[in-house]
Amino acid sequence: MRIRTLTVALLMAGVATSSLSGPLAAKEGMFTPEQLPEIADDLREAGLELDPDALSDLTGFPMGAVVSLGGCSASFVSPQGLVVTNHHCARGSVQYNSTAENNYLENGFLAPTMGDELPAAPGSRIYVTTEFSDVTQRMRAGTDALSPNERYDTVEQRMKDITAECEQEAGFRCRVASYYGGSQYKLIKQLEVKDVRLVYAPADSIGKYGGDVDNWMWPRHTGDFSFYRAYVAPDGSAAEYSKDNVPYQPDHHLKVSAAGLDDGDFVMVAGYPGSTSRYAMLAEVENTFGWNYPTFQTLLTDWIGTIETAAPEGSDARVKYESRLAGLNNYEKNLRGQIEGARRVGLIERRREREEALAAWIAADPSRAAYGPAIADLSALSEESATAARTSFWYGNATRAQLLSVAQRLYRLAKENEKPNAQRDSGYQERDMAFFRQSMQALDRRYDPVVDKAEWKLFLKGYIAQPEAERVAVYDDALGLTGIDDAKQLDTILDGFYEGTSLDETETRLALMDASVAELEASNDPFMKLAIALYDYERGLEDAGEERAGRALALRPAYMEAITQWQSEQGQLPYPDANSTLRITFGNVMGGSPFDGMAYLPFTTLEGITQKDTGIDPFNAPARELALIEAKDYGPYELETIGSVPVNYLSDLDVTGGNSGSATLNAQGELVGLLFDGTFESVNSDWDFDPRTTRSIHVDTRYMLWVMEKVDGATNLIEEMDIVE
Repeated sequence: MRIRTLTVALLMAGVATSSLSGPLAAKEGMFTPEQLPEIADDLREAGLELDPDALSDLTGFPMGAVVSLGGCSASFVSPQGLVVTNHHCARGSVQYNSTAENNYLENGFLAPTMGDELPAAPGSRIYVTTEFSDVTQRMRAGTDALSPNERYDTVEQRMKDITAECEQEAGFRCRVASYYGGSQYKLIKQLEVKDVRLVYAPADSIGKYGGDVDNWMWPRHTGDFSFYRAYVAPDGSAAEYSKDNVPYQPDHHLKVSAAGLDDGDFVMVAGYPGSTSRYAMLAEVENTFGWNYPTFQTLLTDWIGTIETAAPEGSDARVKYESRLAGLNNYEKNLRGQIEGARRVGLIERRREREEALAAWIAADPSRAAYGPAIADLSALSEESATAARTSFWYGNATRAQLLSVAQRLYRLAKENEKPNAQRDSGYQERDMAFFRQSMQALDRRYDPVVDKAEWKLFLKGYIAQPEAERVAVYDDALGLTGIDDAKQLDTILDGFYEGTSLDETETRLALMDASVAELEASNDPFMKLAIALYDYERGLEDAGEERAGRALALRPAYMEAITQWQSEQGQLPYPDANSTLRITFGNVMGGSPFDGMAYLPFTTLEGITQKDTGIDPFNAPARELALIEAKDYGPYELETIGSVPVNYLSDLDVTGGNSGSATLNAQGELVGLLFDGTFESVNSDWDFDPRTTRSIHVDTRYMLWVMEKVDGATNLIEEMDIVE
């Protein structure tokens, strides 16, 4: 009964305490490294054998081995720059190097030697953190007295100035990250490894086993792992791809456990979670779950069907769009889970109760009175932002065509190039040009005109069905949509765009990166003409968004100060929402029971693969793997308590998107798995953590090693890594 009472209190508060005992406590929290000494006792009690203080050192062991891929997490596992991450994180690079004739997605890829390793997809990076410092005072000084637009511009300019100073040292990428809604700012300096090569990826029939059917589901049997290697210039500096580059030698790398874990064992995950919204206000929650998510989820279903029809299975177009399809299917299922989770836990009502409880806490002490008006204004601003998002939803989708996006970015680049570099908007500064160029080059591998047109037509059909108030006159006029309500008329309009463009040619796109505004405005390319026609309207939307953001910068710190003080008085350790910076979360290997009569065991086994296997994608395990399972050829990787090799396992860790590929560590800091997913019942934890249902899914290192040794013959990599029993 006490556990139940405490759990309800935690749910009402929105964050869990780190000082409560019991299996449902002390699990919530994506903690920043500097917070770990504050929860040292909890970490030790949970089973950590390392010094908790050591975990706060981002450049020491083991955190120094953890890296970011700029959307996924990863870690070094050898002195020669070998990096392990999820298969789905490296799949874009597998797809980039694949063709219909040489399909590494289907067949897998293994480089027998370093000389056989392939360049990763353009823009691939490995970011190694080297410095971390507080810049709050410099970022916030004097901003309270500014107007919203001035405040926004000042904060943005200071971010760019601090970043530019940090990046004076060549080869490094710097970022100013905001915490607690702009209450704190941290400068993160990272070595930017630009030469990233694909080393090993099992076939989709292992790395994506179960596909979209099993995504977000348990039991799971997916070998979601792949390997990259980081390369640098001979002098150790970051450099673009060159045959003369050498493997990067990290200061730290993780040992890989072949002994693994058992039920109840301590685990922690270190990675770069993308974003959470646990401090979002009621108005945002209501708009998100009452309108935005349901509307977009329906659109995603249609979008997926459109691509599948326009790019038949086995076609070159399907290969180009495999990565997008996987992402869309993942997102669609995620949204369904979020919507269902919000309904199941009564998220909107719980968020309303939290805001009422916070208001009561403020009212109870006159010294807190100043919080009230700021929070009321922030709530009104949240409603205003939600209305703006709803109004522009269909227009935003109707401008998704890839070549239109290319044209918009090129014209924006020409406009920004008229300014001094320091004043250019983020994404258009000199520091961004390598990524810009690579994105222009990569389009060839991810674009097909038939598919792109089909996507655009789908979005336009949704747009023209909207009320007049949600239509954009300049867009209708420029595209010729006035009076259009028939799909055949859309075909005629769109055919003219794709027949009249040259932006589908790489050479053209790259050449236009150096074009002036006048040169682009003289272009007859239909996509460029449309982009130019929309420019002023788009900038107006951006200016309005920046004005709202400027007001939020003044209001949100007061809200965050109030809610974190309130939480602290209840014995809780507030942690900031995820923001793609390094976080640590801890817990235990643990099954669960998300619904009455349903039990999730903590491990799945090799035999589960054969039970699911149909020989048809996505349940089409390689014949060699099935034969090994039939022969019970477990090698040294068997877990005696389950009588097989563990494939995947569950934990109660608090994670989200961006954590994919994160190192799962045991009590000694050894790699025991890779985080790659969560259960369907867990996805709503982005908004509100529920310890009863939140479960993360990991691929077990024993299965990784078994596949590498027994199925794919990747013994060269096993020999390179430090394997511990």
